[in-house]
Order: sequence, then C-alpha cells, then structure tokens
Amino acid sequence: MTQYAPVHATDLPASIFKAYDIRGVVGQTLTEPVVYAIGQALGLLIRQKGLQRCVVGRDGRLSGPALEQALCHGLLSAGVSVIRIGQVPTPVVYFATHLLETGTGVAITGSHNPPDYNGLKMMVAGTTLSGEAIQGLYRSIASGEALEAAQAVQSAQAGQAVEASGPLPPTDQTRDCRADYLDRILSDVKLARPLKVAVDAGNGVAGELGPELIRRLGCEVTELFCEIDGHFPNHHPDPADPHNLEDLIRTVAEKDLDLGLAFDGDGDRLGVVTRKGEIIWPDRQLMLYAQDVLQARPGSEIIFDVKCSRLLSRFIAQHGGRPTMWKTGHSLIKAKLKETGAALAGEMSGHCFFNDRWYGFDDGLYTAARLLEILSARPEHPTEVLESLPNSSSTPELQVRTAEGENHKTVEQLARQGVFDSAIDKIFIDGIRVEYSDGFGLARASNTTPVVVLRFEADTREALARIQAEFRQAFARVMPGASLPF
Repeated sequence: MTQYAPVHATDLPASIFKAYDIRGVVGQTLTEPVVYAIGQALGLLIRQKGLQRCVVGRDGRLSGPALEQALCHGLLSAGVSVIRIGQVPTPVVYFATHLLETGTGVAITGSHNPPDYNGLKMMVAGTTLSGEAIQGLYRSIASGEALEAAQAVQSAQAGQAVEASGPLPPTDQTRDCRADYLDRILSDVKLARPLKVAVDAGNGVAGELGPELIRRLGCEVTELFCEIDGHFPNHHPDPADPHNLEDLIRTVAEKDLDLGLAFDGDGDRLGVVTRKGEIIWPDRQLMLYAQDVLQARPGSEIIFDVKCSRLLSRFIAQHGGRPTMWKTGHSLIKAKLKETGAALAGEMSGHCFFNDRWYGFDDGLYTAARLLEILSARPEHPTEVLESLPNSSSTPELQVRTAEGENHKTVEQLARQGVFDSAIDKIFIDGIRVEYSDGFGLARASNTTPVVVLRFEADTREALARIQAEFRQAFARVMPGASLPF
C-alpha cells in the first residue's frame, strides 16, 4: 500500500471543508496526503455507523486516479472495504450505494469547477454529508483521532494475521455498475415517440453514459463535446452559465432538432434549451416534473430552494401539490427530501431529485430521461410545451463579492436593517427573501465562496426596477459604496 506523509493540523486547510462537500485546488489545498487523511476520517465515521464497505467513483478530471488511490488507501487503513466503480457520473455512485447495499459512497469530483480543482461528495449510511458532519471530518483529522484509530485498526489486523483468526481484513474490489444503472432507468422510463436531441456534456464525465442512455430511449442524438477530457477544452461544464449553452443553442437551431440537453461536469445537473434558443431554467423545468409527478401522486409535497420563481409555488398548488421552500444546497435539499418523504425536489442550480420511481438523489441523466418521457407523450412540439410554462421578468443569479467571511455578516445586516417599503412578507429560511405582490428579491450568503447571492423576479420590468431600487437602498445602509451588479 502506498505510504502518505501524516497530515498535521497545521498542514490541513480548513477552507476545503465546505458546506456541501470537500473541494480544493489539486496539489495546493487538496493533496494526496490530505485525501488519504480524509479517507481515514471517513473510514472512522463509517465504522462508527456500524458499516464496513464504501463505494468509490470518480469523474473525468486528470487528478482523479491519484486522488482515488489516496482515498481508497485511507479507507482501507481505517478498516473499511472499498468497491471501486471507476470513471462514472456522480449519480452512478449514488445508484451503486443502493445496488450494492452499502448505503455509503464517495464521488471524487470537482463538479463544474475549473480543471485544477477536485473534491469529494460523500454519503454515509444513506445520508449525504454536509455542514457539521463535514466539519467533524476536519476535526477528526486535525485532532489526530482519525490517524490513531487507523493505527489501532492496523495493529489489530497485524495481530489477527499472526493468530490467523478474527475478522477478515478489508478488501479492495472493482465493480462496473454502468450497465446496471442504464438498465434500471430503461426498465422504468418509456418514450411514446422518438425525439431529436442534442447533448452537450462539456467534456465532462456524463459524455459517455448520457448520449448512450438517450439513444437507448429511442432518440436520435447529436453529440457536442462528449469526449471526456479533464482539460475541458471547449467550454466550462456548467449549464447554469448561459455562455456555456451557446454551442448547444446554435446546434439545435441549425439542425432543426427538438431540444438540447446539457450536463455539468459530474452529471448531477441538467440544462435545457428549446429549438428557438430559449433556456428553460431549472425552476421552470421543475413545473413540468411536478405536474407529471402529481398526476400519479396527487397531494404530494414538492420541495424547491429559495432562489426559485414564486410562480413555481403557485403552479405546484394549482396542480394539487404542497409546495415547500427550503435552503439552497444539494445536500440540504436532499436531507429535507429524506426528512419529509416528498415526491420531488429541485433547486435553481439544476439539481433535481426524483423520489418518485427513483431513489431521491440528484441525477442529471435520470432527469433528462424523465423530461424526454414527458415531452414525447405530449402532442405539441417540445418547444411549445417548454416555452408555454409560466414565466416572468427575472434576473439570473447575481453576485456581490465580499471579504472572506463577510458575506454572512452582510446578509444578516440586510435582514435587520433593510427597510423594503413595499414588501408584503420577508422569509428568512436562507438569507432574506423579500416578497412583494408583484415579485421578489433575494439576498443570501453563498456557502462556498465569499459572495452575497442575489436574484430578482417581477411581473413587469417596472416592478423589477422598483424592487431592485429597494435593495440598492438596503445595501447602501450596510455596504456603502458597494459595486452592485444591478
């Protein structure tokens, strides 16, 4: 087994332990010894939960194989068996935890971050790690607890080897789950008619299975940047940025296709564009999914994050569902879904969680399959269906940069000191969302970068301008002279 230098508290960057996952710059903040130590801490947590096996997969980043090796050796040294499932989208890791009945898995992925980043998305005993649980891993390493526990495991294993008795040592296995994953989706999702679809994977890891799945559903597929390449030579694999959808929009129009689908770097988010070039943002997509789910499960709860359109809540209620607004963050939404048993959840970033006919984890490929199933069953052209979804004047996600750690303080001050004269309600689930009779404004602190995230929506351009003016006044109280992006 490869030897890694011990990581002491002074060598451990606290900055990589984020609210939803672990993420850092490879070779700087995220090194192989650090990932080995994370494996030991994660192994200790897994054993404390009474479990002994962990699925490990990775995306297409160049640093993936080396970090996989470090993580797996860390888990093994802590007495946890690993099942390596290779280079796969993050949702295939989640699926494998169900298929192999481990309830526990790690996706080594940098998601949509630049090529020099990588990270870990972790699930233990059926729960995605976030917040305090991720900070617990940091403390376990920094205090030396994880290293001591691993050394105790190794000493016990050495004694067992001499005695040739006791529990078997942890194993390092490989398993290809790709066919199982595709077969499971194809056994459930059926299209009424074939569609012509462009797929842009942005050279991310969904470039292999995404087009294959859509072809096997019966569609004609035009591929864009589906070669997995950790350099991301064409554009960033992030469908939340409109610039990254320009090639897809052009291809759908030029080839007269039915629609375009875009996956992010690790395949757990989906972007959608129409033949006319309109981007159907995830909160509008969620309307279509909610309508479909509610036909089969009337009265079901549907969860969405604070950045979503207020039209979504109305749409869900009009179709017999129970709308629930919640905090932004894939792990936080997933935890709320598990707590409530809701049939469906989604967030503005593009994570969508089907707990209806699926397992409740975020999966861009499965979401694409469900979307195609819905569109194929409608007599109208997919563009008509998608563009007829309720819409309003809105902004994309806007950001105000702050000093490190100041974004949370700024939002707290906005919540306390902001006046918002024409507001009818204020919601403090995640930051401050100010509701008006004709729109809303949102300010929340990002949990991953030092920015205040803003979003605005209104029935008219005039109402949008009025709401933004009230927010400018509120910012003038707490951040005088700030450069605002609206």
